[in-house]
Amino acid sequence: MVAKLRSYRLPATILAFTAIGAAALFLGRPAIAQAAGVEGETEFVLNTFAFLIWGALVMWMCAGFTMLESGSVRTKNASMICLKNIGLYSIAGLAYFVIGYNLMYVDVVGDFIGSFNLLYESSEAERALIDGNGDAAAVVVEAVVENGHATMSDWFFQMVFVATAASIVSGALAERVKMWPFFLFTLILTAVIYPIVGAWTWGGGWLADLGFQDFAGSTIVHGVGGWAALAGILVVGPRLGKFRADGSVKPTPPSNILVVTLGVFILWFGWFGFNGGSQLALSSAFDAVSMSHVLVNTNLAAAAGVMSALAISRFVLRRIDLFAGLNGAIAGLVSITAGPTMTDHWWAIVIGAIGGLICTLGIRLLERLKLDDVVGAVPAHLFAGIWGTLAVCIAAGGDFGAQIAGVAAIGAFVFTAAWLVWKGLALTVNVRVSFEAEQLGQDTAELGIEAYPEFVLMPEEFPEMPAPPPPPPEPEEAPAEA
Repeated sequence: MVAKLRSYRLPATILAFTAIGAAALFLGRPAIAQAAGVEGETEFVLNTFAFLIWGALVMWMCAGFTMLESGSVRTKNASMICLKNIGLYSIAGLAYFVIGYNLMYVDVVGDFIGSFNLLYESSEAERALIDGNGDAAAVVVEAVVENGHATMSDWFFQMVFVATAASIVSGALAERVKMWPFFLFTLILTAVIYPIVGAWTWGGGWLADLGFQDFAGSTIVHGVGGWAALAGILVVGPRLGKFRADGSVKPTPPSNILVVTLGVFILWFGWFGFNGGSQLALSSAFDAVSMSHVLVNTNLAAAAGVMSALAISRFVLRRIDLFAGLNGAIAGLVSITAGPTMTDHWWAIVIGAIGGLICTLGIRLLERLKLDDVVGAVPAHLFAGIWGTLAVCIAAGGDFGAQIAGVAAIGAFVFTAAWLVWKGLALTVNVRVSFEAEQLGQDTAELGIEAYPEFVLMPEEFPEMPAPPPPPPEPEEAPAEA
């Protein structure tokens, strides 16, 4: 034994102190040794830290969506994608602060919608603590700690979720939607539509009372984004020349598959915060173990989604399709998001693999229906989200009736509301770019800045599309009077 210790060059004194420390830990502090949880200010700090660090990780998913979308579109539209993504994140943050969070969480219990009060603020006790009103410091700290976490840490974590829902719409409608109408839709989605769905579910509304389960948002986040995107696809229509007169589909491969792959890896990474942070606590052994299961199941489902999508792409798309495999990862992640807490981890593989299959088949289905989804957002987020929400009944204890009711009610509400908003925008401010802008690309036509300026700009030809109407003749000048 001594020889073995010497071989590791570990001083005996360090080993002795380690043993004494461990004994003192188990004998003197059994609560810590057994990891039975912490209380008071320690719990408050750990929970708040979890909200903030996981929220920051979810915010990083916006970079993933930006890379995925900008690499999926043609080079002539990449700059516009970058602008839309940073714009929608900014709009989501402002809208959710001004009205969205209150509609979703404040005074919802049993109802369909929360409070219409504007702005969301820290608690009075927290403001007193920051302001340094020290006469009753102990009382103030106690009042702050009673909440379990800092008020604004919860707001931040919830806000980055609504930004994710808006990002889904951006990719599906890329290359043909004007910037300002898209921003107007994003404002309505993040300020009203998404918060109402959240009030029904996570806010304690009628679907929560019914028993509807959605741990991190397969339907509440990804389904909402998918339904909103589908409504937009129907109103705006496909890109010019995407579907030929003979029924065939014009291939539009990603312009930068390296960037697309990077985007998917960033999303995969951010999803650990998306699902792991939805444990909403980090102050006990239960929280730590459950969060570990969530992260492992999330990773397994994504990996299974990749492999199943690649395996079926040869038969569905007639090629081993890298883009399908990348979307399969997202579909696997979406599928497991509703119920990632199962302890039988092999179920995560099954759920993720089926999600990848559904996504690949969904891409083909949209092509047959002549619905133009640039990044495959509807199959990856909506179709896989529906499957994941129902899969909660398999291994995560969900009630099938409640899950069906939730999917149907949320789908009907979001699709109808989104379609009305898109249609209203189309009839008033015109959501679609001009023929010339779509031909040249939005980067040049709308922004005047190209993502790849060293490339030669090649306006796209649409041989099967009617030529744009000629400009009206200029009026002749009246003859000058003598």
